[in-house]
Amino acid sequence: MTFSDFLHNQYLWVPLSIWLLIQIWKFVFDIIKNKKINLRRLVGAGGMPSSHSAVVTSLATLIGFYEGVDSPIFALSLIFALVVMYDASGVRRAAGKQAKILNQILNNKNMAGVTVQEKLIELLGHTPFEVFIGAVLGVCYTLFIVI
Repeated sequence: MTFSDFLHNQYLWVPLSIWLLIQIWKFVFDIIKNKKINLRRLVGAGGMPSSHSAVVTSLATLIGFYEGVDSPIFALSLIFALVVMYDASGVRRAAGKQAKILNQILNNKNMAGVTVQEKLIELLGHTPFEVFIGAVLGVCYTLFIVI
């Protein structure tokens, strides 16, 4: 296997390219919304749409298209996608809500004597709608590329 083979592996570049496009979209949207540049939006989690969902559904779509939806590797990729999307809209979203509440508590003036080293990251997960839109974009983008 050569580096050229690696670069031409669409199981890598198609999902990674949808991730990059979505992250750039969120970065630009954040600039427009907040009127300042936040480079963390290029790699950060959360927001509309879910790039995590787009990546895993893109990969599952490629595998289903080329290997068949009856293949073991497709089953693995689909289950992997469902776990990632569940985590994005469930566990990570809950952690983000908890971080927001903790930040509010720590910003309270009655918390004298409590030192905070850094603010907790609040934008960790996604709403179910953000996950759904990310998944739809992942499937549609991938089918557009391969068909």
